[in-house]
Amino acid sequence: MTYRILVIAPSWIGDCVMTQPLLARLKQRQDHTIIDVYAANWSKAVFSRMPEVNNIITNPFGHGDVKLRARFREGRALSKNHYQEVVVLPGSLKSALVPFFSGIKRRTGFLGESRRGLLNNIHELDEMALPLMVERYAKLAQSPIEALQRPIAYPRLQVNNAQQQQTLQDLQLSTKDAVVFCPGAEYGPAKRWPAEHYADLAQRFIKEGKQIWLIGSQKDHDIAEQINQLSLNQCINLCGKTKIDQAIDLIATAKVVVCNDSGLMHVAAAVGTPVVSVFGSSSPHHTPPLSQKAKIVSLNLDCSPCFERVCPLGHTNCLNQLTPLSVYLAAQELMTSL
Repeated sequence: MTYRILVIAPSWIGDCVMTQPLLARLKQRQDHTIIDVYAANWSKAVFSRMPEVNNIITNPFGHGDVKLRARFREGRALSKNHYQEVVVLPGSLKSALVPFFSGIKRRTGFLGESRRGLLNNIHELDEMALPLMVERYAKLAQSPIEALQRPIAYPRLQVNNAQQQQTLQDLQLSTKDAVVFCPGAEYGPAKRWPAEHYADLAQRFIKEGKQIWLIGSQKDHDIAEQINQLSLNQCINLCGKTKIDQAIDLIATAKVVVCNDSGLMHVAAAVGTPVVSVFGSSSPHHTPPLSQKAKIVSLNLDCSPCFERVCPLGHTNCLNQLTPLSVYLAAQELMTSL
């Protein structure tokens, strides 16, 4: 008998990447399991790289949208797919409404934001026992009373050479010694290493004959352009010029990726590219790059991690004082050890 599961996806690209071990565990839990993912349209490029996913259903609701009637209609429409279980990954009340309205018999998730009446297979979150986000997701494949089964496999996204070559051709790029910088961080400036530090690092790589690709969203274009200008216009600013699937392909071809704690950091780890991650206001004990080819560079100041969008002390020393040389040496160590 086929067992059909719907997974309500999270809202951030890095969190989407970290669902893959959960999907693998759900798939292995019993034979003939089919998994559909209910996700924002932009995240389809991520979930399409996961072989565990059968179908991606577009979540039409934006951040903050309640639209109770629309959610009711959406739930009733999903009921026609006859899912036996839904796993709700976001912690908000809104994210549990469509699953509740769908009438799916088994509704799994953490208690979250006043959801006791909406979910019926409820997990109580013990943050000390499950410090990593990937652990919290993976736990939802088990009974609420069971301890997490460890170890957890690292998230993996599929790439293939044909797609990569097509992306390179479409963007008129050569892979010769490409180093990728991901200078953005959607959460806020307290997670962004300074542009002048990225520029200093770029010049070190350029002197070795490497090319620098700056990858991110349109929101990252200005800071990437600043990095490029400080690097005497020797970088290639691709921020806002690539689709997410193209960004995944380019990251997979790079010699090394240098990035802030961001969604693209998790993409780099999941495609197996060596990655150096700069941590400031956030914690590598919660959302580290999950890869054997990753290095974390952090000053571990007394005021870190503060988890604030903007430095509450006004100096952002956790990033400003983190030198380009330390990141360069970490990248060199990674590249020479592989």
